[in-house]
Amino acid sequence: MRQWSQIPETARDALGALLAFAAGAGLYVSNLYALIGSGTDVSLPTRLAVYAPLCLLTMCRRRMPLLAMLAGLVPLAIDMYFGPTVPVWILYGDLVYAAVLYSAQRASRITMAVWSVFSGLIVIVTLVRTGDLRAVSIALVVVVAFIATPLWWANSVRTHKEIAGTERARAQALTLVAELDRRAAIADERTTMARDLHDVIAGHLSAIAIQSEAALGVLARKDADPAVTGIMRSIRTNSVSALQEMRTMIGLLRSDGDTMDEVAAPRRLAQLPSLVDAARAAGITVRVRATLDGTELPSAVDQAAYRIVQEALTNAMKHAPGQEVDIEVGARDGELRLVVRNPLAAIAARRTENGDPHRGLINMRERTAALGGNFTAGPDSGRWEVLAHLPLAAASPA
Repeated sequence: MRQWSQIPETARDALGALLAFAAGAGLYVSNLYALIGSGTDVSLPTRLAVYAPLCLLTMCRRRMPLLAMLAGLVPLAIDMYFGPTVPVWILYGDLVYAAVLYSAQRASRITMAVWSVFSGLIVIVTLVRTGDLRAVSIALVVVVAFIATPLWWANSVRTHKEIAGTERARAQALTLVAELDRRAAIADERTTMARDLHDVIAGHLSAIAIQSEAALGVLARKDADPAVTGIMRSIRTNSVSALQEMRTMIGLLRSDGDTMDEVAAPRRLAQLPSLVDAARAAGITVRVRATLDGTELPSAVDQAAYRIVQEALTNAMKHAPGQEVDIEVGARDGELRLVVRNPLAAIAARRTENGDPHRGLINMRERTAALGGNFTAGPDSGRWEVLAHLPLAAASPA
C-alpha cells in the first residue's frame, strides 16, 4: 500500500478537496453549519453552491496560493452576506494557511500583516456597530480560530522549514569542507610517499642499473663467462624495468584524479614477452603458451595476471635456479587461466615441507581473491605449480 507522502501533490489536493466537500455537505445537511444565529433560512443547494468553489480552489493551494486565497474572498463574502457558516470559514482558513506557507517570503509577510490588521478591524467594527460584548466575543473567537491560528501555524511551519534548509545547507558545506580536507590529506600523503620512493628505492634502482651497466662493460673487455654476462644483463634489464615502473608509480602518486590517466599505464600481459626475455637472459629456459584468441581482457584482470605471472616466474628463478619454466595463459568459459610450472628443487621442497610462508604466494593469492578468482600453489608430481583462475567479469574492459 502506498504511503501518503508517495502520492503526487496534485492527487493529494484533489482528494483533500473531495473530502472537504463531503465533510462540509454533511454539516449543511445536519444543520450544524451556522456560525451565528442568522442565515439558517438559506436553502441547502445555495449553501453548497457557495461552498463548492472554495473546495475547487483548494486544489490550487500549493501552486497558486495567493491567487486561491484572493479568489476565495468572493464565496467568503457571499457566505457572510447569507450568514457565516463553519465549513466556509474553515476552508478559507486553510487557504490563508497555504498562502503564508507556500508563497514567496515577501508575499507571505504581506499576507500575515494584511490579515492581522483585518482581524483587528473585524473586532473593532463589531464593537462599534453592536456594542454587544457577546457579539465581540464571537468575533474574537472567529478571528482567533479561523484567521490567527492558520497564520501562526503556517508561520511556525515555514520557520521550521527555513531552519531545516539552513541546517541542511550548513551540513552540506561541512561535508564539502571535510571532503576537501580529506583530499588534501590524501594528496599530502601521496606526495610524501612519492618523495620517499624517489629518494630511497628509485635511487637504489638507479645505482643497480648503472653498476650493472658498468659490470657488463668490464665483462665484455675480459671475455667473461657467457652465463655471468647473461645474469648481469638480466640484472640490468630488470633494474631498468623496475625503475621505469617506479617512476610510473611516483607519477601516479603525484598526479591528481584528472591527470592520472595521462600517466603511463601499469604493465599488462602485452608486456609478458619482455619479462620472459629478461628471464631467458639470466639463463632460464622459459616456454610460453598463450591461447587468448583475441579475448579482450578487463583492465584489472590484465594487470593482475601480469603480476601473478611475474611473481611466479621470480619465485621459480629464486627457488629453482637453472630449471625450466612453463607458462600457460588461456581464456575460456568466462575466465582467464594462468599456469606456471617448474621442477621442484630440493631446497624448495624442504621449505614446502616446513610450511614456511612466502610473501610472493600471499600477494598472488590476494590479487586473485580481490577479483573473485581461485588460486592454488604447491607441488604436483615433482613439479611446483602455480594455478590461478581469474573471472573475466570481475571488471569492465579497459
